Amino acid sequence: MATQADVRRIALALPEVEEAADRFAFSVRHRGKPKGFLWVWMERVIPKKPRVPNDGVVAVRVPNLAQRDLMIAAEPEKFFTEPHYAGFPAVLVRLDAVTVADLETLIPAAWRTQAPADLRRTVE
Repeated sequence: MATQADVRRIALALPEVEEAADRFAFSVRHRGKPKGFLWVWMERVIPKKPRVPNDGVVAVRVPNLAQRDLMIAAEPEKFFTEPHYAGFPAVLVRLDAVTVADLETLIPAAWRTQAPADLRRTVE
């Protein structure tokens, strides 16, 4: 079982990662703009009411929709999506179902989807 502390440790170990001050989210700057690659899932608990953070689930960027769909099909107990993410390359990850080793693969891959090429080359 992984925790938000594990997520934070792995994400902040990557080059030039910034943690949002107002919520659990991580980004890397590309051309001066923060590009998010990981954030807490904002769940709609009550229809037509504002979404609320679900600390047990994070949204993680993936390279494309096909990759997301493969992950969900292979391990639906770990990964899922919702209509809000239709057409968007991110997968929802249940922290209580993944291991720290899973996160050590997922988070750097998510970072690579948003990091500029010159920065990616420094860690390859």
